[in-house]
Amino acid sequence: GEILALANWPTYNPNNRSQLSGGQLRNRAVTDSFEPGSTMKPFIAALALDRGKYKFDSIINCAPGKMTIGTATISDAHPHGALTLAQVIQKSSNIGATKIALGFPSEDMWTMFSKVGFGKPLGLGFPGEVGGRLRPWQTWKPIEQATMSYGHGISVTVVQLAHAYMAFARDGDLVPLSLLKTNGQVPGVPVFAPETSRQVRLMLEMVVSPEGTAKKAAVPGYRVGGKTGTAHKLVGGRYANKYLASFVGIGPISDPRLVVGVVVDEPIGAHYGGDVAGPVFSEVMGGALRTLGVPQDQESTPAALKAAATTVPAPVAPTPAPAKKKGAQ
Repeated sequence: GEILALANWPTYNPNNRSQLSGGQLRNRAVTDSFEPGSTMKPFIAALALDRGKYKFDSIINCAPGKMTIGTATISDAHPHGALTLAQVIQKSSNIGATKIALGFPSEDMWTMFSKVGFGKPLGLGFPGEVGGRLRPWQTWKPIEQATMSYGHGISVTVVQLAHAYMAFARDGDLVPLSLLKTNGQVPGVPVFAPETSRQVRLMLEMVVSPEGTAKKAAVPGYRVGGKTGTAHKLVGGRYANKYLASFVGIGPISDPRLVVGVVVDEPIGAHYGGDVAGPVFSEVMGGALRTLGVPQDQESTPAALKAAATTVPAPVAPTPAPAKKKGAQ
C-alpha cells in the first residue's frame, strides 16, 4: 500500500515562484476527479465472476455493436460479434460490459464500487484530497447503470483507481494506502475471491497483447496487464469533443509488485487510452521494475492465456441495428 510516486506534468520549479498559479501547485492525482471510462470494466467482470454468473470464457453476444436503452443508444468503438467475458475486457466492449452490468441489481454494483474505495476520500491526509462521485444506487436509472459499467456517470481520482486495482494485484484484498513506508505486513480487507482476481489479472494481460487495445503498454521482459480508458469530458454539463485518456495496470503479472495509473487530460491528436497513456505506463512501469531489481518473467506466459487471447468465438447473427443517437463512448 505504499505510494512510491505521485507525478504531474506540466510541473513547476519551487525555487522560482514568479509565475506560479494554483493549477500548477495541485497534485492532480489526489485533488482532481474525472470520469474513468473503460478502466471500470474489469470491476464489472470481477463482479460477474465473483457472483458465479459468468466464467472466464462465457460467451456474450455484442452484435451489432449498438443497443438502445430508453431513448439513448450506446455503441462500441469497433463493432464485435460474440466475445468471451475475457475478450469483453481485451477488446473493451461497451455493449458487453452493459449486458453484464444490467444482469445485476444496481445495489450490487454500488456495493462493489464502494468496497473498492470509490465515492469517498481514501484518507491519505494529503491536502485537497477529493473522493470523487458515486451516487446512491436508489437513484440509478437503467441507462445510468449501463454507462457506469464503462466509466461514465461516476468520477474518481487516479489514486482511487490505482488503489482499487490493487485488489487484482493482491488476490482480492485491499490495504490502506500510505504516503509513508509501512512496517511489516498490513492486513487486507477482502473484496473479491482470490480466484476472481487471478482471472481478471489474465484478462488485463490480454489487453496488452497484440490483439488487445493497449499493445503499446507492453513492457519488454515483463508480463504486465492493465486496462485502457477513453472518456469524453464534461464541459458545462454536456459531453464535449475533448477527452481524458487513461491506463491503469499491474506488473509483473506472475508476482505483482506495482500498480501504475496514468491519466492524460485533453490529449492532442490521438486520444485513445492505449495510444496516449499506454506508452507512458510502459516507460514508468518498466523503469520502476528495473530500478527495484524485480526479476523478468516474460518467458512464463501461460499457454492457456495465449490461446484465450487469440481464440474468437463463432460469430452470432446480428440483430437489426437501432436508430443511431450520439452518446458517450
